[in-house]
Amino acid sequence: MSTADYTTTILVSQTPQQVFDAITNVRGWWSEEIEGSTSKQGDEFDYHYEDVHRCKIRLTAVVPGKKIEWLVLDNYFKFTKDSHEWKGNHMVFDIEEKDGKTQLRFTQLGLVPQYECFEICRDAWTTYIQKSLYNLITTGKGNPNGKGKPQTENEQKLSAK
Repeated sequence: MSTADYTTTILVSQTPQQVFDAITNVRGWWSEEIEGSTSKQGDEFDYHYEDVHRCKIRLTAVVPGKKIEWLVLDNYFKFTKDSHEWKGNHMVFDIEEKDGKTQLRFTQLGLVPQYECFEICRDAWTTYIQKSLYNLITTGKGNPNGKGKPQTENEQKLSAK
């Protein structure tokens, strides 16, 4: 795995299965407007945030309590010259027990500093994983975006344009 790919890690007291269940509840931590299934290998779902970002994702690996992998089938960004920057990227959620806790490592393979969207996407994923997904895992309530409900500073800026 390239160290240039975006990665962030959280550590929680909940079990690997509880972390897995929270990840597959994509509406609970990323976006309330997800359309499609988000829990089984082969499932596909559509994400969109206003007219700023939309993508189609397929679950390519699902190992309960251990790993989930998504493949971006299509992507559109309103705010970049190459509106399809994420297309072909993999998002990997690796779950493992570590010192009596559960570690979740999220990596977007292909999200590299050379991407025009890198800083915005890095900041968004950091918010969604470190705050929203973390809160969903630890309290049962995440902070997903929704219609007219941006969660990150960059979403607020992009929505205002």
